[in-house]
Amino acid sequence: MADEETPRERYVRPLSAESRGEAPGRGRLKGRKILIVGGGQRVVDAATDPIGNGRAMSVLFAREGASVAVADINKASAEETTATIAREGGKASVITADMAKPDDITRMIAEAEKALGGLDGMVLNVGIGVGALGLAGANADDWDKALAVNLRGPMLACKEALPKLAEGSSIIFISSIAGLVAGSRLPSYDASKAALGGLMRHVALEGARRGIRANIIAPGLVDTPLGRLATQGRPSRGRSPTPFGRQATGWEIAYAALFFMSDEAVYVNAQILAVDSGMTGIS
Repeated sequence: MADEETPRERYVRPLSAESRGEAPGRGRLKGRKILIVGGGQRVVDAATDPIGNGRAMSVLFAREGASVAVADINKASAEETTATIAREGGKASVITADMAKPDDITRMIAEAEKALGGLDGMVLNVGIGVGALGLAGANADDWDKALAVNLRGPMLACKEALPKLAEGSSIIFISSIAGLVAGSRLPSYDASKAALGGLMRHVALEGARRGIRANIIAPGLVDTPLGRLATQGRPSRGRSPTPFGRQATGWEIAYAALFFMSDEAVYVNAQILAVDSGMTGIS
């Protein structure tokens, strides 16, 4: 009788320099002018909070040579992001805007274009989850609040920005694997993130006339302040198994966005990239 196979320890993907945000810039966005909506981040525990997706993208894009406009509903948080960029010698400006308010969105695009001297990239990193869990906990007000920020806001931002974006620009929507598979248990969140796919494909269709690309990044479980807050409300989230044995870092999401924003992805359009270590493909 053959010996039983010894169980293997669970694999944990080591953190690279990119995973930790320690890799040097390589000039991949030199001269670019990019608006990052949602470039601040929540504070759960200021002493231990990891970097969030929006701040990581803002810092990384500036590190790679772009001038960035950091927009957020929280001015102080956006200023903290730009201060980090300034300490590294980068260029950044702050815009305060609420994506639930159409007038704020119109002003945000105009201010970004003026501050940067033009626009050739935009990241829409916005999303809220509201209400109790499940359909039984959903109501019309929470549904409308979620879709106003998660779907209507990006639509209005694209409507305002498309005529102003330079030829060959790139638009990135930050969605979630909750838009691909059920999981968040917040119907409005799942539905809004799934609907981003339809919006993205329409923006790609209109943008293609001038070489403007639109794509989606769908993060899986990411260790960010917002992710930790979500885990506090739904502890089972933190116990979800991942193929690489750990959650992603905000920097790992940022590097996926860097690819989409750069000319390395010049022929990639209307696509959804799940950055989830394979959760949606092999789990």
